[in-house]
Amino acid sequence: MNKQIEIMSPAGGFDSLMAAIQGGANSVYFGVDQLNMRARATMNFTLGDIPEVAELCKKNNVRSYITLNTIIYDHDLSIVKTVVNAAKEAGITAIIAADQAVIAYARSVNMEVHISTQLNVTNIETVKFYSLFADTIVLARELSLTQVKKITDAIKSENVKGPSGRLIEIEIFVHGALCMAVSGKCYLSLHTHNASANRGACIQNCRRTYKVIDQEEGYELAIDNEYIMSAQDLCTIEFIDQVIDAGVTVLKIEGRGKGPEYVKSVTECYRQAADAVFEGTYTQEKAKVWKDKMEQVYNRGFWSGYYLGQELGEWTDTSGSKAKMRKVYLGKGNKYFNKIGVAEFLIESHTLKKGDSVLITGPTTGAIETVVEEIHTANGAVDEAVKGDLCSFKLDTPIRKSDKLYKMVSAAE
Repeated sequence: MNKQIEIMSPAGGFDSLMAAIQGGANSVYFGVDQLNMRARATMNFTLGDIPEVAELCKKNNVRSYITLNTIIYDHDLSIVKTVVNAAKEAGITAIIAADQAVIAYARSVNMEVHISTQLNVTNIETVKFYSLFADTIVLARELSLTQVKKITDAIKSENVKGPSGRLIEIEIFVHGALCMAVSGKCYLSLHTHNASANRGACIQNCRRTYKVIDQEEGYELAIDNEYIMSAQDLCTIEFIDQVIDAGVTVLKIEGRGKGPEYVKSVTECYRQAADAVFEGTYTQEKAKVWKDKMEQVYNRGFWSGYYLGQELGEWTDTSGSKAKMRKVYLGKGNKYFNKIGVAEFLIESHTLKKGDSVLITGPTTGAIETVVEEIHTANGAVDEAVKGDLCSFKLDTPIRKSDKLYKMVSAAE
């Protein structure tokens, strides 16, 4: 069993990047502008951000991967070269690619390549082919762990190495959203809105409700679950020991469109679970605690994917999140008093009360969760701070003016 398990976390912005680092990620993956599978997301890095991302990752001993895994047209080729060149110059670790043009150009400038799940790799012969270009391969999401282990065993027995001379590393998704299409190759969005999911512009038609009607006789099918195309989120925490036993070396978390609190919480859980497996302390009781923690943040309900051999998906019964907690915006950072360890915020909405659980997020701060034990305003110690108040409370970590303050409340409220 290889003890070098890499926890790979999503970064949709600097706040999520810091949250991933705080959570114990070994690597992060992120998109730049439009040529990635989350191009439609509001949270994407720009070309100019690449040097800062690379430097931040190096400083924290975290590997960095740029996703360039969309369908590429001729007019995209100059952009591809610009992004790869910038990544190479900044010291980004690798490019995650699916198109041969991207793979070929990255290799031509001696840039490490990882094969995206978009290429739907499902067998050892395909692994051998891509080993000519890549050191890490993300397998298709539809494989069982038995099939994954057959591939990893063959890599070892047949000594399949990548351009670096190292044995090929196998990466799989272990947590997050799943698409109803094979490895995400969906055309619904393109068909209905001319917005291709394979160009990162998915509008998530599958997450909506639909009626199924027999047009010849007008009969409507009685379907218990209206969201018949919207899969629940993948969660492998309860059998992560089996995932590791299958020879996987990189555990990938989905979620570049989600907030920093999601990134930090999920990263922490999988980091702790993987460590527990190797320490011999992993138990189902611990797995339940980790799963309960991840149910607090964004999710559509959990299932085990196809890893344990299921033939059919498990579908959600809601279009949105089933998170047990939600965040309510309160205000923004104003000042931090280093000598006394106190953070000051301007309350712009709602009310902050003693005993409230709060979340603070920011590009440098990442994600911090704490309970407010006492509040001070211009009137001294108070039980609550209302809109317009400058309030302060104890906090071990410095905050910045760009930080946002949220109150965490039950989703039922």
